Order: sequence, then C-alpha cells, then structure tokens
Amino acid sequence: MDRVPVVALTGYLGAGKTTLLNHLLRRPGARLGVVVNDFGALNVDAALVTGQIDEAVSISGGCLCHLPDAGGLEDALHRLSRPRLRMDAILVEASGAADPVALHRLIRGSRVRGIRPGGLVEVIDAVQHFGTVDHSAQPPARYAAATLVVINKADLLPPGERDDVLARIQERVRRRQPHAQIVISRHGRIDPALVFDTATDQDPADELPLAQLYRDQHHHTDDHEHARAASTALTRPISAGLLLDLLESPPAGAYRIKGRVRVYGTRAEQGYLVNVVGPLIHVTPLPQPPPVGELVAIGAHLDQPAAQQRLDAVAGTPAERPDTDGLRRLRRYRTLST
Repeated sequence: MDRVPVVALTGYLGAGKTTLLNHLLRRPGARLGVVVNDFGALNVDAALVTGQIDEAVSISGGCLCHLPDAGGLEDALHRLSRPRLRMDAILVEASGAADPVALHRLIRGSRVRGIRPGGLVEVIDAVQHFGTVDHSAQPPARYAAATLVVINKADLLPPGERDDVLARIQERVRRRQPHAQIVISRHGRIDPALVFDTATDQDPADELPLAQLYRDQHHHTDDHEHARAASTALTRPISAGLLLDLLESPPAGAYRIKGRVRVYGTRAEQGYLVNVVGPLIHVTPLPQPPPVGELVAIGAHLDQPAAQQRLDAVAGTPAERPDTDGLRRLRRYRTLST
C-alpha cells in the first residue's frame, strides 16, 4: 500500500495559505488529513474539517518554527496516516513565521512509516511580496525547499504593472529554486490535481455530506486553470532503466508523475508504485506486479505532445530480460524512501 503523501503549505503572513487550504478541502472525493496551528482562520469551520478528514489535529505550542523538536508534528502525522483513515493526502499548514526549509527537513526526516514527502507549496502574495519577503540582494532562502510556488493575488496588481511584477517574482524564485513549478492564482484556486489524487468527483458514501452542503450554500465554482496531463497504459514489462530516465528527467512542465509498473527482476517480474513530485522520487514495491500498469504525467504547464511521446516510448520499448543497471538505480530510490 502506498504511503500517504504529506504536503506542506507555507508562505508569509497573509499570503493566502488558508484560502488555498480551504479551496483544497472543498474538493469532492478526497480524504484529507490536516495539521494546522488553529482553526480560527479557516473559512470552512471545524465541523466541516472533522467531517472531511475524520480527525483534526492541531499542533499545540504555537507555530512549527518554535517546536523544540518534531514531536508534535510526528504525533499528528502518525495519527492521520493510520490505514483505516484511507487518506489521499495530509496537508500541513505552517505558520507564516515558519521556516519552509526546516519544515521540509522535518517531514523528510520523519520516523512515521506510513507517510512520504508530497511536496512543499509556497504561497506568495504578489502585491506585498517585495515589501515583506523579498527586499535583499539575494532571493529569500525560503524558496530553496519549494516544489510548487503559487503566486497569489495576481488579480489585485495594477494592470499596467502586473506582467512586470509577476516576471520579477518568477525570476527571483528561479534564482533560488530553478526546478520549482510556478502557477499564478486568484483566491488561492489551483487545480487540486497538482497536489493530490482523488478517486471520484463525488464525496465518498461513508463520509458526512458537509462539503457538498458547503458548496451548495456558497455556490462555489472553481475558476482555476486546469492542469494538463498525459498518460499511457503498460501492457507488458518495461525497462527499469528507461523508467528511471523518465523519473529523473521528466518531460517539460511535468510536476507530478505517478503510476504502477512491471519490470523484469533478476528472478521474476516485479511491480512498483512510482510517484514523482518536483525533484522528489518515491518508489514502493507492490505485492504483485499489475496485469496492466499505467504512467501519468501532470503539470500546470505540461508540454502534452512531448510528454505523451516520452510515456509512449517507455511503454513501447520491449524489455525481455532484467536491466541490471536499471534495477540497481531503482533499488537506490527504494532505499531512500523506506
């Protein structure tokens, strides 16, 4: 069984982290665990949160940057990653004063066996950015851990300055983290497919229908730009080396890659679940190889034709014997992710 991805939401005070969190919580069909400092700023009230995720965990003692160790976060992640809760993802909303780099290290170094790092989403206030966060010669170090950067409130910029300001922010981010995917948003609305998987477009039958009631009452519509995707079916074993080439060097614009694959092992076929989020690669052995596997690439700016060509090349290249070097590379990611 795949480990639950833990996604950190970071950003300076007032950037729009809670707005983005509320947007993600309203996604139908998703079972989300949430770790927050308090529920006071959530537009979705605590009853809705607990109805969606079964348990709401609040870290005591203030913001994450002031925790003496990872104890509070570790306990929250342990409770929310229990298999019976069947979470699609755990979202950690950090305090505006928290250090994203330190939070990233806490999650990557967690001793909780049921989780894996699912990326760090840094939210930027486009209007206040250069007056609050980015006012030195060097770009802020906080961007170093980001896998996805959401430039929020872009619609509030003066029309005559908007393009220039957005270009300057993106240039500063890329100087610190050239591999981060950057999206522009209004009201924190991004495609949830960039953050986590959902199985259906409706709430699960065993959950309280609070999210649906909330959406009906507020007539909420998603006006985000939908992420692009490319996919291919895997009807036979694939080359472990070609698979690793794809995971280590994704198609242009790919932020996430996921899938179930079959490869030839040294003695028999082996199955793996693969997940890529930005530079993070996670490989989990499957109990049985899938009869038919799949690979999917997702990104806000995905070059779909190029991505489809890369996926089809992996799917269509015969692999009739073990790829010793590829298997060794694959095991390296297994070791890092266990």
